[in-house]
Amino acid sequence: MFNTPILFLIFNRPEATAKVFAEIRKQKPKYLYIGADGPRDAVPPDAELCKRCREIAMGVDWDCEVKTLFRELNMGAKYAVSSAITWFFDHVEYGIILEDDCLPGSSFFPYCEELLLRYRDDDQIMHITGANLNDSVKYGNGTYYYSEYPNVWGWATWKRAWDKIDLELTDTNRYLALIKKKFKYFSERLFWVSRMALCKSNQVDSWDYPWMFSIWKENGICLNSNYNLVENIGFGRESTHTKGNSVYLTPEVKVIKSIEHPLHSTIIPKAEAAFIYSLHAIKRQNVFEFYLRKYFIQRCMNLRHKISLKIKNGF
Repeated sequence: MFNTPILFLIFNRPEATAKVFAEIRKQKPKYLYIGADGPRDAVPPDAELCKRCREIAMGVDWDCEVKTLFRELNMGAKYAVSSAITWFFDHVEYGIILEDDCLPGSSFFPYCEELLLRYRDDDQIMHITGANLNDSVKYGNGTYYYSEYPNVWGWATWKRAWDKIDLELTDTNRYLALIKKKFKYFSERLFWVSRMALCKSNQVDSWDYPWMFSIWKENGICLNSNYNLVENIGFGRESTHTKGNSVYLTPEVKVIKSIEHPLHSTIIPKAEAAFIYSLHAIKRQNVFEFYLRKYFIQRCMNLRHKISLKIKNGF
């Protein structure tokens, strides 16, 4: 039996829900919390799909304490997920969070459990990441490395950390100053300022960006796996933010037999650069490099357009 509490977040994807639940069932967790957003009124199929997902997630056939938070109305990703995580931590001190599109491998669960217990009283450690989009390169000498960037495709944290989330990013000037201080590269600054603006204006229905900004605000650290332990199976038409095929597909899920803890807790710049490029396609560039690259891309696009017109018109 697996003693670490698990929060399983579901919505309207029964096939994906069944796959993830099958992996949870293999662990036979002692405590399972299930959070489900409600169906959308404007999407008639949601009612039946949401019902099927809830039935799948409730198919517990082992000795387990199950708690549910089933919404009748649709709240959207930002509030449905964040409120479910808050509800989870109203009951437990630490735990694993899995959404219905995050298919964990067998190593993910003991990996999270060991790190949750090891860093339970270290307030600076705020997030444990299971997914790695570029695990062909290893950073440091451990199974995981220290980072300022979280990935939420299969993760774990503590109540003490989640209590620090600022979901609405209330102090804009403070976050702007934080971004300016933290990032010396113009491309990164521009990207994170734009993401913050989109979140504050609710143009992006996101809870994970505010969670990351909150980690930065607290000078928090994430423990990122050097091996990919979770597959994202949520790309496609039914997904919230990743419609169609994505260039950020997760690599093959790895199995780790034991955890080697890193000897040093320093942030590795190369790892940070690789992380933001693999997840957001952002390269670290100063202002001159950024606009020079943008200029050449625009010139190439214009040239391509002219050539296309000439071909179309038979030169």
